[in-house]
Amino acid sequence: MKAADAKHRLEALVVERADARDCGLLDDPAYGADLEEEIRVTRAAFVGAGVTEIATLRGQLSGRLLG
Repeated sequence: MKAADAKHRLEALVVERADARDCGLLDDPAYGADLEEEIRVTRAAFVGAGVTEIATLRGQLSGRLLG
């Protein structure tokens, strides 16, 4: 997954959480827990993908680190 894709998914989940809060759906413990877990996992994927993309670009620009 690319960082941009993960970011868009994370943004959609945050909007879903806000909508769920407004509608009272977060009162359902199972739904709330599932949504929070999906946000947590997606946030981790976003960070991981971002770090990987930055490291890949750095490697392409500067070459392999030696020493």
